[in-house]
Amino acid sequence: MKELKEKILITGGSGYIGSTLIPWLLDEGYAVTAVDNLMYNQATLMDYCHRGNFDFIRGDARDEGLIKELLKNADIVIPLACLTGAPLCERDPWAAESVMVDAINLLLKNRSSDQLMLYPNTNSGYGIGEEGKYCTEESPLRPVSLYGRLKVEAENRILDSGNCVSFRLATVFGAAQRMRIDLLVNDFVYRAVTDRFVVLFQAEAKRNYIHIRDVVKGFIHALNNWDTMKNNTYNMGLSDANLSKRELCEKIRNFIPEFYFTIAEIGEDPDKRDYIVSNEKIESTGYCPSFSLDDGIKELIKVYKILKLKRNDFTNNP
Repeated sequence: MKELKEKILITGGSGYIGSTLIPWLLDEGYAVTAVDNLMYNQATLMDYCHRGNFDFIRGDARDEGLIKELLKNADIVIPLACLTGAPLCERDPWAAESVMVDAINLLLKNRSSDQLMLYPNTNSGYGIGEEGKYCTEESPLRPVSLYGRLKVEAENRILDSGNCVSFRLATVFGAAQRMRIDLLVNDFVYRAVTDRFVVLFQAEAKRNYIHIRDVVKGFIHALNNWDTMKNNTYNMGLSDANLSKRELCEKIRNFIPEFYFTIAEIGEDPDKRDYIVSNEKIESTGYCPSFSLDDGIKELIKVYKILKLKRNDFTNNP
């Protein structure tokens, strides 16, 4: 095994990002302690229990006694614990705020100034952008959901604390040990494979996309370039993938020709996000994604040949 680097504490470590990030960190030589309450009964981290530089704690990110004790042995903190997605937050606003803001405040209260923090925000905080104008890290944040508002509030508090990096993630796609089908690309490919059709609301609404493994790559990149990247926010997405829902469906149809989609003339999508994003800032640090949207679509088609389970088995949405 490589010589151990720093010790990392990850809350929410068994989720979509955590289950992909942790093996990369272990391979890089970090010692990782993951905390998760396993609210979805996921067993995503079992493959790493044989690793001497991995430990798992079944617990709650809001448990101050537990977190305070674990912080004593951490050099780096990555708070992934989250009620992810607008529908889940709207269903239980109190729990959403306690996990997404109160738990962050708890970490900041007990964290020392020399402990690094990497935070996965969402670029959904841009809300509804100006037509044809790219959202940069300097653009105003106008989230249109409780989920977006809470993530923005948490980011603000983390940035105020210093010694941190915040990533404003594009809509993530791709396979993970803790799979999620409710994310837009993952969802549309699933529908194309299983149902062969989808009805689009706000078909021309645009957003940006990024593969889950490129998210992980961004975390590693920041740790390797901390002195030049710290105390900043970075949009993280594919610069050639600012696409509308209609354009996304057309891409999927390139691989599944029998996929049919139609645009609803009445009704609306509760998620009204609509923006395009510039990723120039993080690209200027040397970060370059490895997986295209086409790569992800082809990957997901193979994944759904394996996952013959109900959609709700792999979703955060109620």
